[in-house]
Amino acid sequence: MTEVNSEAAARGHIAIVDDDEMFRESVARNLTDAGYAARTFGDGRSALDHLGSEHDTEIVLLDWKMPGLTGIDVLQRLRARQIEIPVIFLTVLSDQVYEEAGLLGGAVDFIEKSRSFSILLRRIELILDGRKTPDAGTDRSDGVSRHGMLCLDHNSHRAQWNGSALGLTLTEFKIVALLAGSGGRDVSYREIYDIVHGEGFLAGDGAIGYRTNVRAFIKRIRQKFRDADPGFDCVHNYPGFGYRWHDGGG
Repeated sequence: MTEVNSEAAARGHIAIVDDDEMFRESVARNLTDAGYAARTFGDGRSALDHLGSEHDTEIVLLDWKMPGLTGIDVLQRLRARQIEIPVIFLTVLSDQVYEEAGLLGGAVDFIEKSRSFSILLRRIELILDGRKTPDAGTDRSDGVSRHGMLCLDHNSHRAQWNGSALGLTLTEFKIVALLAGSGGRDVSYREIYDIVHGEGFLAGDGAIGYRTNVRAFIKRIRQKFRDADPGFDCVHNYPGFGYRWHDGGG
């Protein structure tokens, strides 16, 4: 194990598990520069030993493909031990089947290693913010909000539709939580876009960039709902402005 920025960090403690030494040390340095304390592990077994005995880690960045224990093996063993630390998979694999396997196994997100560090940092911030402050409309006693047939667990970032798990990524969960928790109001493309990239982020193509980016997320979200319920129709488009959640559909 290597520990970077060993002093208590105000922003959080993160474990990086990856057999690629250069990659994990690069991520650790970037996290340290961003104000986090980072511990690195070159294999799943050493990470499991640490996570089973220490309780300050707030997020695990986990390589999918490692010799010995794979990333999914590590995740399954964590959950079997009732260790519910949020896990983000880092991988070179882009096939959706891998993403779905990771999410259904209990991960909260799945990020390709080719993505920029700013994307990873934003996902980390979303997770930590979500654990500290429940979303609007959440029952603060258990971190769960319900909107018709939709059930959102804001602690684990898992969603169910009529009892069926949806396998949403963290960003998709945040978008659904925003729409469903907005009381039927129209939510602008910009507001949804800020969830993905952070408030004030400038899209390369301006308003067109916002719409294109958000539409891609909404299309994928709708498909996941329709996989669970072919009649799902709760996400309505307001052309030129954004989207609205309508509980009467589905």
